[in-house]
Amino acid sequence: MSTTMLLALIVGAGVLLIFIGLARTPTVNTAQMVQQRLSVYGGEKPLTIEEMELQRPFSERFLRPAIERLGSRLSRTTPQKARQNLLNKLDLAGRPGNLTPEDFAAVRLIGAAVVAAVGLLLGLLLANPLYLAIAIAGGAILGFFLPVIWLNQKVEARRTEIQKGLPDALDLLVICVDAGLGFDASLTRVTEKFKNALSEEFAKVLREVSLGRPRLEAMDEMGRSSGVEDLHNFIQAVIQSEQFGTGIGKILRIQADEMRRKRRQRAQEKAAQATLKMMLPMVGCIFPTLWIVLLGPAALILMKPR
Repeated sequence: MSTTMLLALIVGAGVLLIFIGLARTPTVNTAQMVQQRLSVYGGEKPLTIEEMELQRPFSERFLRPAIERLGSRLSRTTPQKARQNLLNKLDLAGRPGNLTPEDFAAVRLIGAAVVAAVGLLLGLLLANPLYLAIAIAGGAILGFFLPVIWLNQKVEARRTEIQKGLPDALDLLVICVDAGLGFDASLTRVTEKFKNALSEEFAKVLREVSLGRPRLEAMDEMGRSSGVEDLHNFIQAVIQSEQFGTGIGKILRIQADEMRRKRRQRAQEKAAQATLKMMLPMVGCIFPTLWIVLLGPAALILMKPR
C-alpha cells in the first residue's frame, strides 16, 4: 500500500511539474513562429504594401502617374486623326517608355514648361526685359518641339536597325525552311536568334497569329507600318507566294540574295560618300593649321620692318 501511494505521489508531482513548465513558457503567436522558422533558413520578412511602394523608383511613383493624369485631360481635346498619327509614330519608334499618345502630349507640355523655366532664369540673369521675353518664348517653343525631334530620331534609328537586320534574318529563314521547318517555326527561330527591332516585329506577328489573327493580314500590316521598303517588298513576296501556292523556300532564297545585294550597294554608296564627308573637317581643321605652319614664318618676315 505504501508503494502504491509513493508511485501516485511521484506521478502527481511529475504532472504538476509539466503544467508549471507549460505555464512559464512564453506565448509565441503564429506570425512570430513563422518568422523565427524563416530566419533559420535565411528567409526574409515579407514587405508591406507601403514598403513595396517606397522601393519603386521616383519616376514610377510620382512622375509617371502625373504624366498619365495630364495626358488623360489632354486626350479630350486631341483630334482622333492626330492621335492615330501619333500612335502610329510611337509604334514605329518601338513604344519608347511605353508612352501612349496622351502621355507624349503631356511630355511635350512638361518639356515646354521646364525649358521655359530655364529660359526665365537666364533672362533674369541678363536683367533685360526684352531678353527675358525672348528666353521664355524660345525656351517654351524649344521644349515643346524637342520631344518630337527625339521621337523622329527614334523612328529613324529603328528603321535603320530593321534595314540592317533584314539580310541576316532572311539567311536564317532560308536555312530553317531548307531544313524542313515551317514558316512560323522559322520566324520563331529568328526571334530566338536575334534581339533587335526586326525580331521584335516578327515576335509581334507571331503573338497576333497565336491570338487568332490571319498570318497574312498580320504580316501585311507589319510591312506597311514599319516604313522600311525592303521589308515591305519581302512581305508582299511572301503573301504572293502563299496566295499562288509557290514554294516559300525559293521566294526566301531570291529575297535573301536581293537583300544582300542591296546591302552591298548601300555599303559601296557610303564608302563613295566618305571622301566628300572628309572634305569639311580637312578644310576647316587641317588646312588652316598647315597654312599657319608653312606661311606663318614668311608672314612674320614680311611684317618685320626693314
